[in-house]
Amino acid sequence: MVAAFLKGILLGLTVAFLVGPVFFALLQTSIYRGFRAGVKMAVGVVLSDFLLVFLSYIGLLQLLNNSENNLIFGALGSIVLIIFGVVTFNRKPVLKTNENKLKVPLKKPGTLTYIVKGFFMNILNPFLLLFWASAMSIYTTNQEVEKSEIIMFFSTVLATIFVTDVVKCYVAKKIKRYINEKSLFWINRIVGIILLCFGVLLIGRVILSSDFF
Repeated sequence: MVAAFLKGILLGLTVAFLVGPVFFALLQTSIYRGFRAGVKMAVGVVLSDFLLVFLSYIGLLQLLNNSENNLIFGALGSIVLIIFGVVTFNRKPVLKTNENKLKVPLKKPGTLTYIVKGFFMNILNPFLLLFWASAMSIYTTNQEVEKSEIIMFFSTVLATIFVTDVVKCYVAKKIKRYINEKSLFWINRIVGIILLCFGVLLIGRVILSSDFF
């Protein structure tokens, strides 16, 4: 059980620090909307990971992992990333307060909005489906493990990912005090371009690795 716990932490840290669209979106949301908004988005991310782990455990994800489904998920994922990229790129910076700090807009998206954003931005990545299906297969096939160890391992992985994402949100909160309207403008532009690039690259990689065409 201890080995499963330690391996879970190691894999969780590895996944949490992979630089991808969710990584940049999480930081940008925390800077623009605040710590709580970032944490809510992190909840959506870990919920999608939990769903994929569960589907992998019951074997359904392995059945869904084929070229045609990967193409569909890839197309949906790229569309979502491109939409988020365009919205982020065109987002106007908020006004500054008298204390030269960013003022959060009065009308904020609801909790469900952040959770759904994190959930779909994460789950519509076909390579993430492949990752969790492979991780489940490797851990359950190459080792004589009991059900309790499998639960411990993947629970630790998901907990580590979530805690690390919360730390990212906290760091972004601390950075926020040094950000002015001009720098926020460029943050929105840069993150928007990054999300757009990830969206285009995603559909390109899916098409090239697919046997559908």
